[in-house]
Amino acid sequence: MNTLISASLCNTQISSFCFAAPNLRNSLSHVHSRAKSFKIHATTPGEIDTQTADEEATEAESNEASTAPAELEKDLKKVVQKTAATFAPRASTASKNPAVPGTALYTIFEVQGYASMLLGGALSFNLIFPSNEPDIWRLMGMWSIWMFTIPSLRARDCSKNEKEALNYLFLLVPLINVLIPFFWKSFAVVWSADTIAFFGMYAWKFGWLQKTD
Repeated sequence: MNTLISASLCNTQISSFCFAAPNLRNSLSHVHSRAKSFKIHATTPGEIDTQTADEEATEAESNEASTAPAELEKDLKKVVQKTAATFAPRASTASKNPAVPGTALYTIFEVQGYASMLLGGALSFNLIFPSNEPDIWRLMGMWSIWMFTIPSLRARDCSKNEKEALNYLFLLVPLINVLIPFFWKSFAVVWSADTIAFFGMYAWKFGWLQKTD
């Protein structure tokens, strides 16, 4: 009898232990998962701060890199504008420029500018007043863009971009005309280089070569 009672008690304890074991395992796993989540949440703010600092540093570097060329171009534009305004021909009157778009004076200056360019090319290529020796006509043809074309176009009431292009050309063309003869003594080559610089400057300032969506 005692043996049966002890056996039943033992079975009851074993069964209760078996029921308690899964609950214990579930509790341990729950605590372990909470500990892992706590670790993740504890380390996440530091990682976010690091990523934010890296992004801010990258953005600051990109802003500095983009503003440097803009500031350089702005300073160069001021120097060119001041120099051209000092030495380039200006209007003889202090009133507003009468050569506005649509007027006859505007058209006269424009036609005069491009006609002098073509006439200078003909003189430089020795097509007009041909000569076997360098003479004043070919020299004038070589300098025609700087002496006649640029001043005629600057005399109009042109746009801001065109005015900037003409200011740059007023300083660039003399450098071309002085440097090229050291390497290639040809009036035609110098005039051609001036023409390429002229239309290249217009293409840059007016954005002719930029791709449009």
